[in-house]
Amino acid sequence: MKSAALKNTRLVVALLAAGAMGGASVSALNALHGSATAAVAPAPAVVAGSGASTAVALPDFSRITEQHGPAVVNISVTGTTKVSGESPLAQGDDDSDSLAGEPFFEFFRRFQQGPGRQGRGGQQEVPTRGQGSGFIVSSDGIILTNAHVVRDAREVTVKLTDRREFRAKVLGADPRTDVAVLRIAASNLPVVTLGKTSDLKVGEWVLAIGSPFGFENTVTAGVVSAKGRSLPDDSTVPFIQTDVAVNPGNSGGPLFNARGEVVGINSQIYTRSGGYQGVSFAIPIDIAVRIQKQIVAHGKVEHARLGVAVQEVNQTFADSFKLDKPEGALVSTVEKGSPAEKAGLQSGDVIRKVNGQPIVSSGDLSALIGLAAPGDTVKLDIWRQGAAKSLTARLANADEKFAQTASRKDSPSQGKLGLALRPLQPEERQEAGIDSGLVVQQASGPAALAGVQPGDVLIAINGTPVRNIEQVRSVVAKADKSVAVLIQRGDSKIFVPVNLG
Repeated sequence: MKSAALKNTRLVVALLAAGAMGGASVSALNALHGSATAAVAPAPAVVAGSGASTAVALPDFSRITEQHGPAVVNISVTGTTKVSGESPLAQGDDDSDSLAGEPFFEFFRRFQQGPGRQGRGGQQEVPTRGQGSGFIVSSDGIILTNAHVVRDAREVTVKLTDRREFRAKVLGADPRTDVAVLRIAASNLPVVTLGKTSDLKVGEWVLAIGSPFGFENTVTAGVVSAKGRSLPDDSTVPFIQTDVAVNPGNSGGPLFNARGEVVGINSQIYTRSGGYQGVSFAIPIDIAVRIQKQIVAHGKVEHARLGVAVQEVNQTFADSFKLDKPEGALVSTVEKGSPAEKAGLQSGDVIRKVNGQPIVSSGDLSALIGLAAPGDTVKLDIWRQGAAKSLTARLANADEKFAQTASRKDSPSQGKLGLALRPLQPEERQEAGIDSGLVVQQASGPAALAGVQPGDVLIAINGTPVRNIEQVRSVVAKADKSVAVLIQRGDSKIFVPVNLG
């Protein structure tokens, strides 16, 4: 299970089960066979207050459930996983806190069956059992689910609302987007109708149907809280955020709009407790359909790759780079040999559009690249040193290996920054893998408050490479109220916004 602890809050992102890990769910979609969408009659208008003049019409959730509920399935998964002999999972220790904050293991432990078998190397092979949700997208038995639901599964069973059960075959799974495709040997099955995530609006009513904690065909409703959310994990999915109650067992189940169309696959939650706390995330159906088509046609999925590491553009960065507003994806690292380097992208560039589509947050970039295919050509509108520029990149396969080092162009300053700097020695340049830069000997004032530390290597200011201390002083002297400095700490490089006061 993926998790992402937020500092000082123990807030974690929890996959809502994991195939053999308990509390799982499945989702299915069909790009080829969609049933006709039936109009959903709104419920009688509800007037807010006796003196109110505005009536609010609520969707009839019972109609959606009646029409599309039969296409939602329950998934049962059995399998095994290897854990260390010291793990509370292996020891059956339900009181251990060693895995606190990792809901994946909490769910795993909750559904654990039996003491496990001793494996090689001090590990034990622990039997696992999980339950989840899914939906049928093709009348001949194609079903979509989360990849984490069926991971390490030895046997997957699909149960329909009419209580029939089928052994399912996993046609393929894509961990990068957390989408998997199943098939069962059946025909004339009920199917869901697919919608478009692009038509979904923030504040719109949505509902989930699934099997939270094994309670089959449970319906919960809420609204779309946000779109295009990036989560602190390796995923490039622009998630749909909702306040629909989603719990272990809903994972992989469908998210419907008020017209009865599937717009997402319920996948993750933000939680401090391991259970629902009002913040849920779904994979956009557009992405899931693209993954389904590739898996059905080729049995595998290929993802496009640009080859950059990016950061959010906050107000400080916008002021430093002379941007009219804090939007875009700030390039901190360019991989050598990547499409980005071949296209001429540099550290300090701000990517503002891809093929004419605006990049508001850095997550928008990964979402648009994720929807492209290897070999596609994309036009990048960027901002470099106070001027607009356009580049063209031909995307590579995400599985393609580039050089390990990255290309960069940047270095920081002293004076108003509050830094004591010295030039890099030849051996330090070689070890750091950079041509120029200044070593931070002491950090105080604005730079220290921004997080710059002694031992960091300062590479650039506001996208301008820095080669000596005088150049740093010159750049800072011309700066207004803030600067963006690029530093290297160990093997990592990151832009740091520094308010000069």
